[in-house]
Amino acid sequence: MSTPAIEVRGLRREFRASQGLFAPPRRVVAVDDVSFSVPAGSVLGVVGESGCGKTTLARMILGLLEPSGGEVLVDGKRLDGMDRRARARLIQPVFQDPFSSLNPRRRVRDIIAMPLVAQGNVATSEIDRRVAESLERVGLSAEQGTRFPSQLSGGQRQRVAIARALVLRPRIVVCDEPTSALDVSVQAQILNLLAELRRDLGLTYLFISHNLAVVEHVASEVAVMYLGRIVERRESEALFRDPRHPYTRALLDSVLTPEPGLGVPDVGLGDIMPDPANIPPGCRFHPRCPACFAPCATTAPRITSLEDGLVECHLAG
Repeated sequence: MSTPAIEVRGLRREFRASQGLFAPPRRVVAVDDVSFSVPAGSVLGVVGESGCGKTTLARMILGLLEPSGGEVLVDGKRLDGMDRRARARLIQPVFQDPFSSLNPRRRVRDIIAMPLVAQGNVATSEIDRRVAESLERVGLSAEQGTRFPSQLSGGQRQRVAIARALVLRPRIVVCDEPTSALDVSVQAQILNLLAELRRDLGLTYLFISHNLAVVEHVASEVAVMYLGRIVERRESEALFRDPRHPYTRALLDSVLTPEPGLGVPDVGLGDIMPDPANIPPGCRFHPRCPACFAPCATTAPRITSLEDGLVECHLAG
């Protein structure tokens, strides 16, 4: 059996949030005992509401945030025991806002070259060659490489961010909302580019998004997060066809349709918003769950294995 590109084991991250000068800080659990693996060459989409822990999870996998517990393995190697430069050669990020993630004072070609320069052992001629190769691969010209980020469109800036991520030829790319700051027409171009690069280079993606239509288009498997937990993880086609967790069904029901007169859908979740500093007992989704029954309020559900994935819900059994 081949080694997974990414393997996460019991990952946990807590934060301490200040409540004022005299009050003790409160504990906020952003990611709580999350485990999964991503096979090489596949795409795992991670979805959920804002504040569910998606970005915190991505930052720990990238090594930008220290876990409170658990471990991350990239290409079979523990992340915490890996040299920073070696880690950068294996896994790279593409962030949400391409303008804020690019240095406005540097030219595009210098921005793309930065990961190679940081390695410290790459000849100048090789840097120039790899930068030109990356520009061409993402559909940018050599002339555009001489510009500043402010002289490019939003879609072109995101192509620069992708080129910078690929210049070290990593095996894994973590995409954190890579199209949410772009127009719809430009989103399609970037998604097609990412799919083409995955096919040509054999990349593995961890794709984080709140846009379910985008995730359905790009992901081979989908993990649904709620209050720091993965409550359902299944093959993409099966999850969108037949969601098994009430929260997943609510997310899918909340998608707006272009049909006139339908208005905003009522998914039955009420007005109670999840609070990671005050996680309810039992099933953490039960205060909002339309299918809640007696055990949900007192007993945490077990993870139930399905033919095409897993779900954490009392009803799944």
